[in-house]
Amino acid sequence: MDIAVVGTGYVGLVTGTCFSEMGINVTCVDVDENKIQKLKEGILPIYEPGLEELVRKNYQAGRLKFTTDLTSCLDDVEVIFSAVGTPPDEDGSADLRYVLEVARTIGKNINNYVLVVTKSTVPVGTAQKVKAVIQEELDKRGVTIPFDVASNPEFLKEGTAVKDFMGPDRVVVGVESEKAKELMDRLYKPFTLNHYRMIYTDIPSAEMIKYAANAMLATRISFMNDIANLCDLVGADVNMVRSGIGSDSRIGNKFLYPGCGYGGSCFPKDVKALIQTASQQGYTMQVLQAVEAVNDKQKTILFEKLVRVFGVHRAPCTESSLQGKTIALWGLAFKPDTDDMREAPSLVLIELLLAAGCTVKVYDPVSMDECKRRFGNKVVYTRDMYDAALDADALLLLTEWKEFRLPSWNVLKRAMNAPILLDGRNIYDKKEMKENGFIYECI
Repeated sequence: MDIAVVGTGYVGLVTGTCFSEMGINVTCVDVDENKIQKLKEGILPIYEPGLEELVRKNYQAGRLKFTTDLTSCLDDVEVIFSAVGTPPDEDGSADLRYVLEVARTIGKNINNYVLVVTKSTVPVGTAQKVKAVIQEELDKRGVTIPFDVASNPEFLKEGTAVKDFMGPDRVVVGVESEKAKELMDRLYKPFTLNHYRMIYTDIPSAEMIKYAANAMLATRISFMNDIANLCDLVGADVNMVRSGIGSDSRIGNKFLYPGCGYGGSCFPKDVKALIQTASQQGYTMQVLQAVEAVNDKQKTILFEKLVRVFGVHRAPCTESSLQGKTIALWGLAFKPDTDDMREAPSLVLIELLLAAGCTVKVYDPVSMDECKRRFGNKVVYTRDMYDAALDADALLLLTEWKEFRLPSWNVLKRAMNAPILLDGRNIYDKKEMKENGFIYECI
């Protein structure tokens, strides 16, 4: 079976590579010539565990190809996945220009039946727009060529994307025809031999499922952060609260971990897009507006705690208390096992610290180059976690990388100017931190 995947970003590259691993001939297409050339050399534009090895293996085997010319493969493929970017517009809605440009190219150049599958996260109604654009181009050509559209939203988690694709807990597909369903069945059969669920819906429902899923997960995170902040005020332990409510089978324990805010390429963008979609229909998503507001506020929580700590122990409780201080950050990516800093709490915190007159020292196992791209020489880049803490007046943990879980507290305390640690992910034990002589704050 031959397919094309348009877009070699996070979703497109994982999708194309994993399909090729199952023996399908895949052509990955991207307009970025430099990116395509590097992919041919085995150099990936993203960090994702296990992906680089699969790309090199399948490229060398000839099952995975890379090109900048979509038209060159259209006569050979049965299915075209559109996995191009859908960045947020100024009003928060998804920008569909790249999705529709792919559709226009397909309509201008196909000569045989194809199934066009939207893989990108797109608002409800996008597939119908894709269908209309393709048909418009066929009408201009004066030809009648059959085609179908479908929606196949991705549910990949950065850091475990290959595993998620190869062994999905469900595959959601929105289709309009039996032929489209049969093609998608053939494609996903290798992945569903162990009875992973194929969920077929109409196309608008498939498009909505992706947004609704991410909105629910974002809601759980913001709810728990709100509860954590209240616990802080009334003297309750949010970890005990989380354990207590998570043991309720109606609630479950996933995505109930408080922290310094969610980020990444999906949750912030998708929550905004769903709010905007509702607004276009004259409806207000009140819960999601609150979710977004709580998350925006949560990204400043460690800065506020830092100001209070220096106010209590050093000077009056104002931002000027931080003037001239050296602050170390452990972790820059929005989550472990990725170099993605999009919408990460670190972006907000670094800006606040710099504005307060701090020297900011940073360390992340894989996101240092991305940080340099964003901040240049505004911050100090360090070799490792202890180098970052050297001569620091306080240390802030933002990303729960495994290497941060069990540091040498004696080494850390000797390296720092003051033993102050603010834990944005609640991975340390309060009692242990006190026993080791640290001033410790968590969420």
